[in-house]
Amino acid sequence: MEHLTKQAFLEKVFDYENNQEWKFEGDLPCIIDFYADWCAPCRMVAPILEELSEEYDGKVNIYKVDTEAEQELAAVFGIRSIPSILFCPKEGKPQMAQGALPKDTFKQAIEEVLQVQQPA
Repeated sequence: MEHLTKQAFLEKVFDYENNQEWKFEGDLPCIIDFYADWCAPCRMVAPILEELSEEYDGKVNIYKVDTEAEQELAAVFGIRSIPSILFCPKEGKPQMAQGALPKDTFKQAIEEVLQVQQPA
């Protein structure tokens, strides 16, 4: 799982400095976990995302954004509570979910929002 800086975010997810409208830059659909080290629910989500990144390897990229280190990114997306999870499909608009989601909910969103089938 990759931690995104602002620069990496602009290249791999959304170049908000040059685009007003959402335009996804990635090769694979992705999930972005906006988190902070001090946040207990964030620590609950972390191992679930680790598992998902292995299960969906090559199908979905999973990124983390430290909202303390990357305050501008958090502000661009209006992150007020963490964890906030952004699901970015290849086509169409991203969807934001908040709170520590259970693994089944992630899988459902991967299928419905990201249009990626669950691995057999």
